[in-house]
Amino acid sequence: MDTEALAFLHRRRSTPSRLLADPGPDDATLARMLATALRVPDHGRLTPWRFLRIAGEARHRLGQALADIHSAEHPEAPAAVLDKERGRFSHAPVVVAVIGTIAHGHRIPEVEQRLSGGAVCFQLLLAAQALGFGAQWLTGWAAYHPAIHARLGLAAGEEILGFVHIGTATVETAERERPDASALLSDWTG
Repeated sequence: MDTEALAFLHRRRSTPSRLLADPGPDDATLARMLATALRVPDHGRLTPWRFLRIAGEARHRLGQALADIHSAEHPEAPAAVLDKERGRFSHAPVVVAVIGTIAHGHRIPEVEQRLSGGAVCFQLLLAAQALGFGAQWLTGWAAYHPAIHARLGLAAGEEILGFVHIGTATVETAERERPDASALLSDWTG
């Protein structure tokens, strides 16, 4: 029997960030989303992640930083590529960077801490959709670039687990073909 919650999960899909626009979540709504995002497995109760909101003009400043870095590293880059980098954070009104604060050398393996942070990113997508917003979890080169880490004020050892773009979908996202779950399942019999 399909419950309402399971039916909601079956409708989950990402809305491409370029198809997100105003309005985005207000402070109270974003706080609800983040409180929901925290409800993930967290072995050792380490809370190995934090949030960084990028909104308003800060989105454009970050995009300009991406274009500047890309231009410096690829001086032959065409203007269209730089424009794409410049606009990368300009569509969704709110972008939440989920920052991994991994406890290195802890008894809880680092991979488990990162997986917990990944679950936070996914749970934030679900919370956004549950509250009527579209969202997309992205990384891309900016998530891994030390100059972007410095620009965003990450501490030594912190990492970006994802940029979750949140806003109002300008079009309904089409369903995509999904794999057959039964084809992915096998039994181990010892």
